[in-house]
Amino acid sequence: MACMSCLAILLSALLFVLILLASRLQHELYLLVNRTVGSSACSWGRYFLNSFKSLIKASAFGSFCMITCLAGSSYVGLVMAGLAPEGSQYDARQYDAKMDELLGNDGQEFFTSYDEVYDSFDAMGLQENLLRGIYAYGFEKPSAIQQRGIVPFCKGLDVIQQAQSGTGKTATFCSGILQQLDYNIVECQALVLAPTRELAQQIEKVMRALGDYLGVKVHACVGGTSVREDQRILSSGVHVVVGTPGRVFDMLRRQSLRPDYIKMFVLDEADEMLSRGFKDQIYDIFQLLPPKIQVGVFSATMPPEALEITRKFMNKPVRILVKRDELTLEGIKQFYVNVEKEDWKLETLCDLYETLAITQSVIFVNTRRKVDWLTDKMRGRDHTVSATHGDMDQNTRDIIMREFRSGSSRVLITTDLLARGIDVQQVSLVINYDLPTQPENYLHRIGRSGRFGRKGVAINFVTKDDDRMLFDIQKFYNVVIEELPANVADLL
Repeated sequence: MACMSCLAILLSALLFVLILLASRLQHELYLLVNRTVGSSACSWGRYFLNSFKSLIKASAFGSFCMITCLAGSSYVGLVMAGLAPEGSQYDARQYDAKMDELLGNDGQEFFTSYDEVYDSFDAMGLQENLLRGIYAYGFEKPSAIQQRGIVPFCKGLDVIQQAQSGTGKTATFCSGILQQLDYNIVECQALVLAPTRELAQQIEKVMRALGDYLGVKVHACVGGTSVREDQRILSSGVHVVVGTPGRVFDMLRRQSLRPDYIKMFVLDEADEMLSRGFKDQIYDIFQLLPPKIQVGVFSATMPPEALEITRKFMNKPVRILVKRDELTLEGIKQFYVNVEKEDWKLETLCDLYETLAITQSVIFVNTRRKVDWLTDKMRGRDHTVSATHGDMDQNTRDIIMREFRSGSSRVLITTDLLARGIDVQQVSLVINYDLPTQPENYLHRIGRSGRFGRKGVAINFVTKDDDRMLFDIQKFYNVVIEELPANVADLL
């Protein structure tokens, strides 16, 4: 039996390597076809390559099933041991060791390597009309990240900037871009990528507002909207394009978005952008941009994997990072409710509903299906809630978010789709109906409350199965999350 287990492991490893090689071959051949023969042939090429990779995966899966049967229960137990949720395998020491390896080699620690701090926007040497836009938007004094981050970006330096949610990261890179644009040239000079449509559209609004007195032309290229409308607007000329990777790459491939004048490239929520789901698309886009280009990377969390990848396309970047135990948001009170079993969460939420309706609240769950399930259950008990997730069409999502921002909708149920950068100022309560599967996502979620120094409350529903993740979150951010007191309404 031991020999069979070893043989099964060896053959499975070989098959896994074959799948990886097929995936990499597909990616490289796709880029080659795209550069040489254009979009039409490229679409046929991708169809062929996808079919090739699917065939290999199917063959590998069939072989894997046969091997597993031969190996017996000892091997099955070995495989299943590695299938635990990623969050349960989090290791803080491994995280810190990796960060030390990446940042410690040249003597740098987790602090900014750019020492200049500007206490006011006026001291930054910004254009007068940009200052007018900044003050008209409601800013009075720059936040900590803005004090350190705007000027190096304005100087054309590559930057990696990390700061807490709700502290003005978006305005930081928007100001840096607006300062450097040549408004006499109506060509795309800056490209900003975001992981979700909602975030891209939010960035577009901030860019447009800050550049109101500069006459900036901004367009959001996101999926779920008209391709022809994108092409029409791009052909008429814009200064800045904000978009999601899929649609932006499509516009570049169609040559509707011309990269010749692009001199600034920004990744917002970079840890998500550079994760496995977006990494290849980012590389595809970057290889189509001019060789000399300024790169900005922004995020509330910056895991070592993201830093490692950024090395491939950044030139001696200024690093403005913070320690992971300094990431938890000040002003947000964090509590947990011990619900024991999954079935008891709904009753607990209904008990809290009157408190939720006092202010605007966001409820996070881990799956799209659960969003629909919980929404139906709450409405079935005559509780007014709205919901949004990635399976909804873009127009529906836009309407729901518009209603929530206006305050006509007060309780929103969603997945992590909303956890990245959506700025709803009035939110003061976040409920994690499900704890996130990764500690890093906890910060993005609770950052929906307490925006720009406002007070906020985060409540976490914890079953027996969630004890490990709650421990990991507290360890990751070096915080103590206390049990929820009886007087919840007094906290808001």
